[in-house]
Amino acid sequence: MQQIPTMKGARYIAEAAQAVGIDHVFFVDAVLRRALVEMEEVGIRRVLARSEKAAAYMADGYSRAARRPALCMAQAVGAANLAAGLQDAWLGQSSVVALTGRKPPIEQYRNAYQEIPHEPLFSAVTKMTARVDLPEQLPLLLRQAFRVATSGRPGPAHLDINGMTGDTTAMADCIGAAMPEASFARVPAFRPPCDPEMLAVAAAAIDAARRPVLVVGLGAMVSRAEAAVVRLAERLSAPVVAALDAKAVMVDRHPLNGGIVGTYSRSCANRIVAEADLVLFVGCDTGDQVTSNWALPLPGIPVVQIDPDPAELGRSYPGTIGLQADVRAGLEQLAAAVAPREAGEWTARAQALVAEWRTETAPALASPARPIRPERLCAELSAVLPDDVMLVADTGYSSQWSGTLVELRSSRQGYLRAAGSLGWGFPGALGAKCALPGRPVVCFTGDGGFMYHMAELETARRCGIHTVTVVNNNGCLAQGARSIDAAYEGRNGNKNEIYVFHPMDFAAIARSMDCFGVRVEKAADFADAFAEASRAGRPAVIDVATDPEARAPLGWTPRQEARP
Repeated sequence: MQQIPTMKGARYIAEAAQAVGIDHVFFVDAVLRRALVEMEEVGIRRVLARSEKAAAYMADGYSRAARRPALCMAQAVGAANLAAGLQDAWLGQSSVVALTGRKPPIEQYRNAYQEIPHEPLFSAVTKMTARVDLPEQLPLLLRQAFRVATSGRPGPAHLDINGMTGDTTAMADCIGAAMPEASFARVPAFRPPCDPEMLAVAAAAIDAARRPVLVVGLGAMVSRAEAAVVRLAERLSAPVVAALDAKAVMVDRHPLNGGIVGTYSRSCANRIVAEADLVLFVGCDTGDQVTSNWALPLPGIPVVQIDPDPAELGRSYPGTIGLQADVRAGLEQLAAAVAPREAGEWTARAQALVAEWRTETAPALASPARPIRPERLCAELSAVLPDDVMLVADTGYSSQWSGTLVELRSSRQGYLRAAGSLGWGFPGALGAKCALPGRPVVCFTGDGGFMYHMAELETARRCGIHTVTVVNNNGCLAQGARSIDAAYEGRNGNKNEIYVFHPMDFAAIARSMDCFGVRVEKAADFADAFAEASRAGRPAVIDVATDPEARAPLGWTPRQEARP
């Protein structure tokens, strides 16, 4: 008779995490202390963060960079903060498993100290949230959490474990302690193919189009479909435009790369989509950002969409030809099914639009102005980024400037950006560095974003997480300035009170925390500062004094063509 495996809950958590390739855990004390001890025994690095939200962001950055599950944890009173940090993991299709402690059942519903219900907090930002009431449930539910987090359209999962710190369960014997299957140590866990009949319909539509375009999104990156995107695009001689999350799908100077599309975009990319006669959405949602508030593609243009989640197929465009499949698998099938074509007028037209955009932006990229223009900062950063860098950007202007203007010249360079939350960039970069210890990781953020979790410099210094953080320091939240000016039109008042900060020297702050810090006030000094930061052997901050009046261009839309 086969013996049923049994081990302490703490040991099971450690070994299950190890089984799916997790080598770092991000947490705020006090939670699962016995499991943390066991994690040390199996070689998992324990990263004590300064806040639960930052711990969730670190786990998110780790999962996105490693393309495997990540683990973050917090005790009962920190659960709400941890849940808030999972918003980006949810939006970013990141396989984060969150563990929280909660008061035992006898203390529930009796005004227990610091206790509120956790399930409502996590239900909006996870694919699964479950209570572990009995030790026997722990193996069953933790395996399920990894399964859910890595399968289909990936996303976070949450377990609420009995005991304020979870140790009530961690101390108990867990019967049936089977380890998670190896398939759940990677993202995606499975690669289902397209339905052959729908594949034929999609291929026929693409073959009939004269001006097809690929709009590539986050799902393609999650599926590791970069090479498959390039192969299909080259087979069709079709331009590729990308959502910000898929910036690294091909090098910037590839002749078919049309740039970033949508509201945070290059005008050439939006114009390419506006002139297309078929749009293929590749692992890309059809929300407001990538479609410029649903102005693109134009009404009546045929749409083909590949996504593992059937609920996404046709969500915004009726009549969509939907291919439910793993993105890479679907692209490989599609490339075999469509007819190859030579570059022609459409390829040349897309390249001409890109060239026009490059000519328009060249003066700003070379601007000698002081304070430094952010366009010039992006040009300087492009020139010094290592060939294997992972560039991690915050949301807002940080992702808009870096996504549209920083050039990735090598297929080994990567790009991650906040899925929505300002302040994600720096802790997200720390998590990415934990996942990629042998690669340089550079964070691009603003002063508003960096101050959210600046305290994690201490975490980085203590844990030896050596990233380089470039702070676009304009002393304000510049992205909101246009709408604030409009709100104040015709009125006198102190509009600076709404979006302008007190001047800060982040280099001095970094040095005071025993990190490397340098301030750059002339664009010509940036390359030397970056080189010095890269070899500092400590977490590094480059504080760049930039122009608070600089505004990123608004996204081009077809409506602009109709204006006199």
